[in-house]
Parts: sequence; structure tokens; C-alpha cells
Amino acid sequence: MEYWQMPWIWVLAGVILAGAEMLIPGFIFLGFAIGAVIVGALIWIGLLGNSIAVTLVVFAVLSIIAWLALRKGMGVRKGQSKLWDRDINEN
Repeated sequence: MEYWQMPWIWVLAGVILAGAEMLIPGFIFLGFAIGAVIVGALIWIGLLGNSIAVTLVVFAVLSIIAWLALRKGMGVRKGQSKLWDRDINEN
């Protein structure tokens, strides 16, 4: 069994990416973390794991879907804008 076929490696990668999200917030790594954990679950169930190309495409698609869902659910709200009350070049 190749290392990319082991579900615990995908779940561990997801946990590491979720930890990176805590250090660098912005919902960047969290989408990848969710994608990795779901891929690990799919490999564990037996739905993935025969081809690395298919596994990586599924990981990419799931990560994009998770990122878009996070962005829609927790991102910038409609109509929200940043108000600047002073210019950084003014002294």
C-alpha cells in the first residue's frame, strides 16, 4: 500500500492544515483541511485510493467546495465595507 492510499495520512494532513489555519487565519487552509479529512474518510470507506491522480482531483474539488462554503458562510457580508477615517500618509 502506497503512502497516499493510507487514510490516516490524509486525516493527519487535515489536522496539520487546521492547525496552520489557527496560526494564519483567513479560511485559507481550512478548506484544504476539510478536503483532506473527507478524502481520508473516502479512502477508509473504500471509495478512493486506486489512482493518485483521481485522489488528488477529488481532494482539489472537495477543497474548493469547502473553501467556497466557508467563504459564503463566514466571509465578508454583503454591503459591508471598510471605512477609513484617516490617511496613513497624513501626519
